[in-house]
Amino acid sequence: MHFLIPGIIAYLFFRNNWRKVWLIFVITMLIDVDHLFVIPIFDSNRCSINFHPLHSYYAIALYFILLIPKKTRIIAIGLLFHILTDFSDCFWI
Repeated sequence: MHFLIPGIIAYLFFRNNWRKVWLIFVITMLIDVDHLFVIPIFDSNRCSINFHPLHSYYAIALYFILLIPKKTRIIAIGLLFHILTDFSDCFWI
């Protein structure tokens, strides 16, 4: 979900620059750096949403606001797709 689906989204909706858009989508996964600030870093029984700072509801609201300016829209899509992917993981717990 973190690599293949963003590549497909980039190819389907941004065909002229899909490689660049896919790279931006992959780079937005750096929001997972906030996992390094908790112990244990990974816990299969923990939902990331509203637990880590960059996965908080406030951060998610900011990611939606970033959809408005055209210059930040692709970054916002990548961030929100990442959040959606992490949110879907919460159902597996």
